[in-house]
Amino acid sequence: MASSVSQWDMADHLADNEDTLKGKFLTFQLAEVGYGIEIRHVTEIIGIQKITDVPDMPDFIRGVINLRGKVIPVMDVRLRFNLPSRPYDERTCIIVVNLDGKSVGLVVDEVSEVLEIPAEQIEPAPSSSKGKNRYIQGMGKVGEEVKILLDVSRLLYEEELEQLDSVSQG
Repeated sequence: MASSVSQWDMADHLADNEDTLKGKFLTFQLAEVGYGIEIRHVTEIIGIQKITDVPDMPDFIRGVINLRGKVIPVMDVRLRFNLPSRPYDERTCIIVVNLDGKSVGLVVDEVSEVLEIPAEQIEPAPSSSKGKNRYIQGMGKVGEEVKILLDVSRLLYEEELEQLDSVSQG
């Protein structure tokens, strides 16, 4: 599906009504593992494009893009999760999400689909003594598969959000 998605605007597909978005997740692939994020955080999906490097950023922040005149910081989710990097291809997408009123692009291997996962099909994340699961909201059961559901608001620490805010402000 990702290769056919050059640009996808949430406003065209769903009303901005919390009830219609509840339990809906945009699913995507990273290193052949299925992940999901709550659709209410997603503003659009775009194909990979030129990313401008910004000095003094964490390794997982690839840089910024110019999206219709707005500077958007871009995070490579693979690198955020300490997964090996891979070259971007025609299936690589940037999911633009809204974090506390700020737009951030998330680079993923491939966007899959929007799934409805009822609350009773979501289990808590496995516990970790090292806090490695701080990004995980829960584990969504979809048929025989499990999707790792991410908490978008936890992908960045407070100080990283402030650092990104200073970059996108110019």
